[in-house]
Amino acid sequence: MRWIKSLAVAVALAPTATWAQTKIDFFFPVPVDGKLSREMTRLVKVYNDSQKEVAVTAAYTGSYDDTKLKAQAAAKAGKPPAVVLMSANFVLDLKLAGDIVSLEPLLKADGTTKAKFLDDFWPAVHANAIVDGDLYAIPFQNSTPLLYYNKDHFKEAGLDPEKPPQTWAELVDAAKKLTRSDRMGFGLPEGYDYMGWIMEALSMSNGGRYFNEEYGGEVYYDTPSMLGAAQFVEDLVFKHKVMAQGVVEGPALSTTFLAGKVSMMLLSTGSLSFVRDNMKQPFGVAFVPRNVRNAVPIGGGSLVMFKGLSEEQKAAGWKFAKWLSSTETLGGWSRFTGYFSPRKSPYDTAEMKDFMAKNPEAKVALDQLPYAKPWFATYQTVAVRKALEDEIQAVLNGKKKAPQAVKDAQKNADALMKPYVDQTALKLP
Repeated sequence: MRWIKSLAVAVALAPTATWAQTKIDFFFPVPVDGKLSREMTRLVKVYNDSQKEVAVTAAYTGSYDDTKLKAQAAAKAGKPPAVVLMSANFVLDLKLAGDIVSLEPLLKADGTTKAKFLDDFWPAVHANAIVDGDLYAIPFQNSTPLLYYNKDHFKEAGLDPEKPPQTWAELVDAAKKLTRSDRMGFGLPEGYDYMGWIMEALSMSNGGRYFNEEYGGEVYYDTPSMLGAAQFVEDLVFKHKVMAQGVVEGPALSTTFLAGKVSMMLLSTGSLSFVRDNMKQPFGVAFVPRNVRNAVPIGGGSLVMFKGLSEEQKAAGWKFAKWLSSTETLGGWSRFTGYFSPRKSPYDTAEMKDFMAKNPEAKVALDQLPYAKPWFATYQTVAVRKALEDEIQAVLNGKKKAPQAVKDAQKNADALMKPYVDQTALKLP
């Protein structure tokens, strides 16, 4: 690929350092569709082949949740990975647990500051990279949910394929017209991790906040905005009958969409290249429909560095992380995957301008950025997220009603966060 070859040339022409080669581990997940694992492995090989100072061993570590557990286990065993592509919303929890290091000293050693370093990154991705005023992560692959829809199905149902639904009411109306005996009008990814992100999108587009962005001990599950989102999901299945009952994982949803068994779906922009490469019928992408306002959560992964590294490993990890998050690398990764680049500068390159002109659907995620909010991040993020996901899955399976589900989710989440709350907000003089 042209962007990989040019990267190799650029690094090969760099001055050769005099220190010995430093070996480091790099953990990365692939939480969405496509051949991302193979591409990342090839990208790391390009880096290794183009310089002699750092030898990176890349390890594919499964889902975002799995990657967190494996990185923490490796660190506990005394073999911390130097760089991890971690779910961006785990950064707060990892910092609270003392697992990762601040990048501020490395910025200082480079003669720069957090403000200067982040200046080329979209403002919407800053919040999940900063904890207590310090930079702890470098945004690498970022996403927002998108509404994907089958244009041929729209035409068959008498809908305008160039006017996708913009509101929940329009979504329901379109889904009813699209639903047939052999096809559902709409679908959501409902497995762990994906479901929490989608519920954040729905609650925010219903006017809510989902969690306290300034404090890791509060979530807003038992609220009118979340109740409305949960009831909406329940109604799509049992009242409007436009969505399948039960829990549907993200990969299964995209497969049914590609097969023409689902006409519309909410899925990550990180799946855009997979859909583009495999969809046999014309498709479109659009904003997440709103009920009260346009709003979407940022998603994706950021590069973090674990504690326990030698100074040499830390320097090597920082060098590799900067290379991975460079303008050219991020531009190429965005074009290959469908994630939008967290850096703004790739969009000024001729290669990216040409790509965007040929693939205008890639611009929708960028257009949503003015409405983007931080990704859910708390103390015990995964467990607190699952407290809601378990309840929504019960709703989808017909075992619980939305009003009780959000109450139970709040109760369980509060219990999980209690140790942190007791030592912070409720620790009084």
